Amino acid sequence: MSNRANAKDKSTRRRKMAQRRHGRPKTEAPPIPSETGPMRLNRFMAKAGIASRREADSIIVKGRVRVNGTTVTELGTKVSPEDDVTVDGRPVSPKSPLYVLLNKPKNTITTKDDEKGRATVMDAVTLPEGEKASLFPVGRLDRDTTGILLLTNDGDLAHRLMHPRYEVEKLYHVTTAEPVKPDQIDRLRNGVELEDGPAKADHISYVGGDHKRVALQIHEGRNRQVRRMFEALGHTVKALERSHYAGLNLNDLRRGKWRKLKPHEINALRRKVKLKAIMF
Repeated sequence: MSNRANAKDKSTRRRKMAQRRHGRPKTEAPPIPSETGPMRLNRFMAKAGIASRREADSIIVKGRVRVNGTTVTELGTKVSPEDDVTVDGRPVSPKSPLYVLLNKPKNTITTKDDEKGRATVMDAVTLPEGEKASLFPVGRLDRDTTGILLLTNDGDLAHRLMHPRYEVEKLYHVTTAEPVKPDQIDRLRNGVELEDGPAKADHISYVGGDHKRVALQIHEGRNRQVRRMFEALGHTVKALERSHYAGLNLNDLRRGKWRKLKPHEINALRRKVKLKAIMF
């Protein structure tokens, strides 16, 4: 064997030994392909952080959107990045993705702004106005519910996280005025009838043996669903907190505080709903 071949063989063996000791080098996640072609107007607005796709549809139907100077009310309209799009006279363009995790405090409305002047979840986020204005909450927590809430301007991710198809898991801690009986735990596990159809817990248990505290996981996102499930059994909910959402938790995040998501958290969310990872 030549000296060159021998040296190459030794180099290969050293590299394999290093990989066994330290693990294989991590590969970068593939970048999201840039979008230069036409896309639906509601998606364009969601990527710009105006609103979720569903809310964007409502804005379009109300005649608040103009494309190249013409008012558009047709939901299937497609636009390109080169088009001049305005909402209520303000220019709209897609922004860099931003992801914020908030531990929602009590007595705040889950919306970008409130016509009655009440405190909203946006008041808790201290970001530069340009970044903050692009965010919108993914789903809703009612005024008195506390806990984990995702805010983003990534309309594609928000749309999929809220879509029933992806069955995104949500874990709630419920405190009731009276003890929840074991047979009622079984009823919640098997399903209770609500005015908009049956609802059941994917997982449910007492917290620390306290029958007034229950941990309940669901994957649906109907309005006030958890409260209504307990009310259907005659219980009054004294406190409700969402502690986990789509694999995210509130570790080291105090009530009313927020933080930006880490790259691995963002890509875990995207993989959960079958979106391509972002390369950071």
